[in-house]
Amino acid sequence: MVSGEISDWMHKSGEAARSAARLVARASTGQKNAALEAMAQQILSARERIGEANAADLKAARSTGLSAALLDRLELTPARIDAMAQGLAQIARLPDPVGEVSEMSAQPSGITVGRMRVPLGVIGIIYESRPNVTADAAGLCLKSGNAAILRGGSEALNSNRAIGECLSQGLADADLPTSAIQVLQTADRAVVSAMLTSPQFIDVIVPRGGKSLIEKVSAESQVPVIKHLDGNCHVFIDDDADLLKAVEIAFNAKCRRYGICGAMETLLLGAGIASAALEKLLPRYREAGVELRGCERTRALAPECIPASEVDWQTEFLAPVLAVRIVDTLDEAMDHIARYGSGHTDAIVTDNLPKSRRFVCEVDSSSVMVNASTQFADGFEYGLGAEIGISTDKLHVRGPVGLEGLTIQKYIVYGDGSIRS
Repeated sequence: MVSGEISDWMHKSGEAARSAARLVARASTGQKNAALEAMAQQILSARERIGEANAADLKAARSTGLSAALLDRLELTPARIDAMAQGLAQIARLPDPVGEVSEMSAQPSGITVGRMRVPLGVIGIIYESRPNVTADAAGLCLKSGNAAILRGGSEALNSNRAIGECLSQGLADADLPTSAIQVLQTADRAVVSAMLTSPQFIDVIVPRGGKSLIEKVSAESQVPVIKHLDGNCHVFIDDDADLLKAVEIAFNAKCRRYGICGAMETLLLGAGIASAALEKLLPRYREAGVELRGCERTRALAPECIPASEVDWQTEFLAPVLAVRIVDTLDEAMDHIARYGSGHTDAIVTDNLPKSRRFVCEVDSSSVMVNASTQFADGFEYGLGAEIGISTDKLHVRGPVGLEGLTIQKYIVYGDGSIRS
């Protein structure tokens, strides 16, 4: 139940965002880029202040027992602070999708019909831990001509406040309304319900966080949602794989970072290469502290593995835990992915072109990779500048959501006194 105070806040904030959205939608590319560059500079200038705010958040989060995966997402190292600024600068260099006209064609009636790319309007973003999302989301929303209302988690309140101040100053420096990017300064959970029930102010909701958050938003929202559920990602090492490449990919896909949605959670091994692959991978996983949970065939080759349960195949661990299964065929690997995968990111390692083509065509995930680590599933790595999230939906946008994913197309029609007979 939303209180009167929260309802009043939503009305005031929503009206300000709706008004700002119209101004941002008509802003020139140069003005938007100037704001993005100013935001980036403000973040670089405020490195120390952002770091101190993040340290306070981390201290509080550790005292409450926040998991290691979420602590990793929460932390803003100096490199991550610099990366936020770099992301904003890169978004400024990307082509502006707003106003792009395509598919113009003359019709027999005399009219000319085409499609124009336009902003969505006001985007509500609800996210947990990752304070870098504040900068990434703000930059993408601004460049795509949208206003944004950002509600981060209570565990990152200080970090988000410090970043939000930089964003507001950057907007002001470019003579754009500061209400175009609103970083909420409250941990009150009622604000989330207010956002979810305000379609008159918010055009789309983007949730980023754990499965429980995504499920809550999906169940309660009266506003359209762009979402992804868990990232239960797979790497399949085919019998025809280059063993050295396969080992590097399988190690990187799991161990580069455990707490991201593109981390491999299940390793599938072709029966013909399983023994050789495990011989090279086991010592590296052991040294990295990765707990392995294997099928019976895996445990016959690697007795140190814990027996894998049905739940293990379904789980996004976000931790140094990996499920391992040996399969006999490509079809068996794809059947496993179809049954247990979350539609996020799945990869095959193989030098067999027909097999790689089948995998790409038949695996129904938002990103499907050949001979590459699943940890490449990222808007920055895809050349999008940054991402507002990775959608596993099938409508409107799928995969990393960048500038184009935050716009839609409308039909435009030109005539010359044209009337329909």
